[in-house]
Amino acid sequence: MYLCDQWRDYEVLDTGDGEKLERWGKFILRRPDPQVIWPKADPELWKKAQAIYERSESGGGHWEFREKLPERWTIELGNLKFYVKPTGFKHTGLFPEQAANWAFMQERIRSAGAWNRPPRILNLFAYTGGATLACAAAGAHVTHVDAAKGMVLWAKENRELTGIPEDSFRFIVEDAKAFVRREIRRGNKYDGILMDPPSYGRGPNGEVWKLENELYPLVELCSEVLSDTPLFFLINGYTTGFCASVLRNIAERCLCPKFGGKADADELCLKVTSGGVLPCGTTARWLPDA
Repeated sequence: MYLCDQWRDYEVLDTGDGEKLERWGKFILRRPDPQVIWPKADPELWKKAQAIYERSESGGGHWEFREKLPERWTIELGNLKFYVKPTGFKHTGLFPEQAANWAFMQERIRSAGAWNRPPRILNLFAYTGGATLACAAAGAHVTHVDAAKGMVLWAKENRELTGIPEDSFRFIVEDAKAFVRREIRRGNKYDGILMDPPSYGRGPNGEVWKLENELYPLVELCSEVLSDTPLFFLINGYTTGFCASVLRNIAERCLCPKFGGKADADELCLKVTSGGVLPCGTTARWLPDA
């Protein structure tokens, strides 16, 4: 497994009965997690939750606040800073388990050594920019693409909060597939590509995205914008039922015939303070030959 244990401002306190209890800085949140099918280890601990996300029988849900919380607050990981807040769709604006991938990509970027330019990284479905900031902090120039204008704005605020210069980024609101096709026409290339696609979604112009139909063609398309000196290709998957070998197979079939190298894939997990680990999706990592 790819285990994330770098955080001080974030902690999974306990899990059980379809939920997870998390500390985000000074605040404790309780959220659903359908993979948690075991009982709580410390039921008394759950009374400390200051906000609880309650699912609705008709779909969606809402936050129940036991205490007044700030509209948003900041958490840090090393020199990276992020705004987090409870949103109406359960999330907080950050997926902490991805820090394991951030460390992997930072190591790869720094391995480029004395290039005469910063490595160019493409982040698709880039959300609020956790990976974008991590790659830029390691010395890369990052093109950040997301179809949701609000998420790109949030990423820009995280960039400003962290203090990385603006010229290390391009922030683009666009459908991922449309953007990659445009980059192919322009002849633009990237030394590293990562993507964090949803199971289902719509682009800014109503484009429908279904992971099982779109993921393989998109990875294949992205292989056309990978440079001759690639550092990595990373695919995240959160869809239940998509095991790690699915992502590894896609990476191998799309990348190895063109670039050689190898792909590995495994679960992303977070350490749970009360014991065990929390599975948080899967990741495939392709690397070129040494």
